[in-house]
Amino acid sequence: MSAHHSHGSASERHERALWVALIPTAGFMVAEIVGGVLTGSLALISDASHMATDVFGIAIAIAAIRIGRRPADLRRTFGYERFEILAAALNAILLFGVAAYILVEAYRRLSAPPEIQSTSMLVIAVIGLVVNFLAMRILSEAQGESLNLKGAYLEVWSDLLGSIGVIAAALMIRFTGLTWIDSLVAIGIGLWVLPRTWSLFSNALNVLLEGVPQGLDVEEIRVAMTEVSGVTDIHDLHVWSLTGGRVCLTAHMVAPSRAADQDILLEEMNRMLRDRFKIGHVTLQYERVPCPDAMAGHRFL
Repeated sequence: MSAHHSHGSASERHERALWVALIPTAGFMVAEIVGGVLTGSLALISDASHMATDVFGIAIAIAAIRIGRRPADLRRTFGYERFEILAAALNAILLFGVAAYILVEAYRRLSAPPEIQSTSMLVIAVIGLVVNFLAMRILSEAQGESLNLKGAYLEVWSDLLGSIGVIAAALMIRFTGLTWIDSLVAIGIGLWVLPRTWSLFSNALNVLLEGVPQGLDVEEIRVAMTEVSGVTDIHDLHVWSLTGGRVCLTAHMVAPSRAADQDILLEEMNRMLRDRFKIGHVTLQYERVPCPDAMAGHRFL
């Protein structure tokens, strides 16, 4: 049996990026919420609400990273890394809630548009655009490495788009006097966020259900494993991930002709899986003859 481990973690770098993004976001959140209430702009309140979820979501992401660093123990043999995935799922649920509220409120306001102070709305939105842009730049490099970071990045990205929408609405209201534009922009922000939020939630759910990570094909992996010299069959093959970036594989490997050099064979297999599929946590059961599961045709269990 082989257990090849490659646990290179960038959690400390991720946490630093989150802290740097959190400070300006939290500071401006208060100003934007107050500004939205004072100006009467739903689009601005929409942007402020998303920024509030940013603050909460980034704080959850930081907490998840810290909890995830706890070492494995007798009850959590894989450790606590999956807390990051729970944080990503929670962030998605928060975004769903905010988007739903904005859509309902915008629909209500379309029938009775309130008075809106477009100048104050414009100034606040411009400041929000700068803050969101800085936070997005900070998180952009690491968001491809972790669903937790991707959730925080998506929230900030939606806020950046929201700020652009609010700026456009403020300018149109200022020059046309049509205050219903504010609600229309708010609806656009909500509809833009929903499909991206669903993508984040479905990815997190796939990890929690131990589904095959995106970009990997189990049948392709099985065929590649059987192509290693001496291997005649692969069964009981499972591929999943603990977090967005740590992929695991277990399998039974039949190689009757290489009984004398099991260690060499296992190293070849580990190297192939690592180099070709970026799978670093591999556990293989070596068999000279197929076990009953293989005889029954159970390739994926």
